[in-house]
This record gives sequence, structure tokens and C-alpha cells, in this order.
Amino acid sequence: MEIKVEADTNHVDEEKLPLLRDLPLPETERKSLIQKAISQTFQSTAHLANLLPTGTVLAFQLLAPIFTNLGNCNSVSRTMTSGLVVLCGLSCFLLSFTDSFKDKHGNVCYGFATVRGLWIIDGSATLPPEFAAKYRLRFIDFMHSLMSILVFAAVALFDQNVVNCFYPTPSDETKEILTSLPVGIGIICSMLFVVFPTRRHGIGFPLTAN
Repeated sequence: MEIKVEADTNHVDEEKLPLLRDLPLPETERKSLIQKAISQTFQSTAHLANLLPTGTVLAFQLLAPIFTNLGNCNSVSRTMTSGLVVLCGLSCFLLSFTDSFKDKHGNVCYGFATVRGLWIIDGSATLPPEFAAKYRLRFIDFMHSLMSILVFAAVALFDQNVVNCFYPTPSDETKEILTSLPVGIGIICSMLFVVFPTRRHGIGFPLTAN
């Protein structure tokens, strides 16, 4: 009696199948990858708001819909919105020069950086000259303040109510600029903040554990 042994055809078929990594990606997967990249870019730009004073950003986000009348601006609301943007930008600029430290009781004290050191706002503490000199004003502070204004401008341009207030019927070129400019500001400023990080922890900025 002869016993026929059938060849393992499944193993042969598997060897003939091409590897998945050699197959081209479907068009739908390519589009999803592009969409993920674009989404990540916008998320990274939105995360730059963490580099701004939280109180300023919160005040702007709360007042912008009210001042712009949800994007339906007239001459009065447009003036109010302009004043809001200018004041918030000025706040980002000035608060970039603030710093903080903990006194011997563990209380957080805030002050403004000057050429001589740190000027305590409420006068509750005094710093020795050698210790205050570590907080003196530097050129990098002006660079950070300028970048803070640019980041706030990017955040303002991401607000659709503000955009509709100043550009109710934008042209195609204006739409392209309003879409690409905040992303460009976000990428450039994020690179600069990484290369030249700030060591200050002023009003509205997160404090360190020390």
C-alpha cells in the first residue's frame, strides 16, 4: 500500500508572496500620512502658546469672541479688537522681563530684570547684590520678548474671529498668507526657543521645582 505525502503547498505559496515592505502604499494611506504631518505641524504651533504668559493668553481667548462680536465687526468692535491685540502683545513683551525666586520662607517673589539685577515688585524681600546680579537684564531677554510677540501674533491669527474681523472677505493671496504665516512663525520661533532657551520664570510662566 503506497502512502502519498502531499507537499506543503502553503509554505511554497508564502515564499512566492512579496513582502509588505516592497509593496507601494495605497493612495489613502499616503493621504493619511500627509494629514498627520500637517496636523502635527499645527499642534506644534498651538503648543507654542505654552511659551506665553498664561494669563495673557486666557484673557485674549475669553475677550476675543466678545470684542469681535464672533467675527462680525463694525468700526467700534474693530477698534476694540485692535486695542485688545496691542495690549496683549505689550503684556507678552513686558512679562518676558519678569523673573521669580523663593525666599527663605519658601514664598515666591516676582520682580523685573534690570541692568543691576532683579527689582522686586512688592518690595517684600531684598536680594544681596551678588545674588541679584544673576537676574540682571541680558540681550537674550529682548530676543525672547520679540519672539513672544511673534508667537502671540501667530496665536491671534489662528483665532478665526479675529481674522474675520479684520479680513471679512479676504482674497486668495490673503488667505494663503493668513494660513502659512502662523505656521512659519511657529516653526521659526520654536527652533529659536530650542536653540536659545529662556531661564526666566516670570509672571504667568511655569515655575521650577527649585
